[in-house]
Amino acid sequence: MNPVIKVDKAVKKFGRKVVLDGVSLEVPAGVVFALLGENGAGKTTLIRSLLGYYKLNSGSINVLGVDPGRRALELRRKVGYVSDQPGMYEWMTVSQVGWYASGFYPEGFADRYVSLANGFGLPADTKVRNLSKGMKAKVALATALAMDPELLVLDEPTSGLDPLVRRSFLESMVDRAAAGKTVLLSSHQVQEVERVADWVAIVTGGKLQIVAPLETLKSEVSIVTATQKDSLIPLPETSALTCYSVQQNGRQWRLVVRGWNQTLEQAWGAEPNISEIRTVRPSLEDLYIAFTAGDTSDQKSMQAMSQQAESALS
Repeated sequence: MNPVIKVDKAVKKFGRKVVLDGVSLEVPAGVVFALLGENGAGKTTLIRSLLGYYKLNSGSINVLGVDPGRRALELRRKVGYVSDQPGMYEWMTVSQVGWYASGFYPEGFADRYVSLANGFGLPADTKVRNLSKGMKAKVALATALAMDPELLVLDEPTSGLDPLVRRSFLESMVDRAAAGKTVLLSSHQVQEVERVADWVAIVTGGKLQIVAPLETLKSEVSIVTATQKDSLIPLPETSALTCYSVQQNGRQWRLVVRGWNQTLEQAWGAEPNISEIRTVRPSLEDLYIAFTAGDTSDQKSMQAMSQQAESALS
């Protein structure tokens, strides 16, 4: 099955500032795909590029078989989108928002909107300008969901929602994926994402750090903490091992690696310079912190771990 979204080496600049730096990823159909990253990581820029609001400096994007850089209006008729700052006509009532939007969509939109608005507890006759931030978010969600899109794109969708509505909404995203729909969810609320996501991508500083099914990340990625007496001993080199992050605190090294196993741990731990190794399977929050806290080691140390690795196994 073709991916719902395909991004290939996307670069987006604002002036001299690089906001997306060679991002490549694919979003399969029928999943909740979470885009995680701190504020300013590039998540919103990527989403707006997916929908054709921004044009890339280089690279390509395909969404539902459409190039958003060339056919943005056509694409937006197919995609439900809730931005982090939804724009609505402030003078309209909640009911009028649905009536107005129904003119752009096929029959059935209005009925679904009314049902969703009632479910969210929205006051039909209250003007948008008089709603709280959370209530405005609910209006935007009801509008996006009422079109029943194949792809639903949500940028920080639970901001301002009360806990019960937030939980119910997130569970409904799982139901949409089960029905074959696709949800792209941008957030920095890691615990919420971990509850509902099938796939996870972590973005920092405009770069994609990792993308994989959530269960794969949990089963294949390890956080290895090693206490060493003197200098850094390189990791064992193997094609199955990927080192994502290295952090140093005194004599203690903390590494995020994929493909770690007991054989590699024994080979590395046999080095006389290493006094202790501890390995844990991380939660999504552990991974998020590891990637967004910043790499406190220098790139020379990272390269040395690869270049000198064979000696650790000899």
